[in-house]
Amino acid sequence: MRVAQVISIPGLLQTTDYARAVFREAVPPLLPHDIEHRVSHRIKRQAILYRDAPPQYTAIIHEAALRMQFGGPATAKAQLEHLIGMSERENVTIVVIPFDGTSFPSSGHGVDYLYGPVQQLDTALLDIAQGGAHIDAAATLEKYRLVLDRMEEVALPPGPSRDLLRRIAQAR
Repeated sequence: MRVAQVISIPGLLQTTDYARAVFREAVPPLLPHDIEHRVSHRIKRQAILYRDAPPQYTAIIHEAALRMQFGGPATAKAQLEHLIGMSERENVTIVVIPFDGTSFPSSGHGVDYLYGPVQQLDTALLDIAQGGAHIDAAATLEKYRLVLDRMEEVALPPGPSRDLLRRIAQAR
């Protein structure tokens, strides 16, 4: 799995409080029980990263998402500390596109790209204002593979990305 996010942390890496804060910002507003249902579902999905044979997961996160304070400073700091811990897992790679990067190859919406040994079965999920959109057309998938490749090229490597996460967390 490869994901890219610009404004928020990828769902599989969110803490409970952070996820709750993100869902509170939904337009139109969600009812409290809907928020809790979505948070519960999001947290349960994270189990995939902890199973005996977890998939490789690469998260490409723009620095803007790291500086957003969903839920306030304490929630944002806890989220950053969680990211630091997750970045140390063998199956998780987190790279950051810094503000001072030379380019940004994306339209700004989040992308989750799920792939396997049969490329024709790949799927991309776009996180857009109108909701999620599933993409499985070969030409469009190729476009998103190229976008993710370019985003990884302009991102900091994992070690410097972790260092940036630590600096931002310490500043909070």
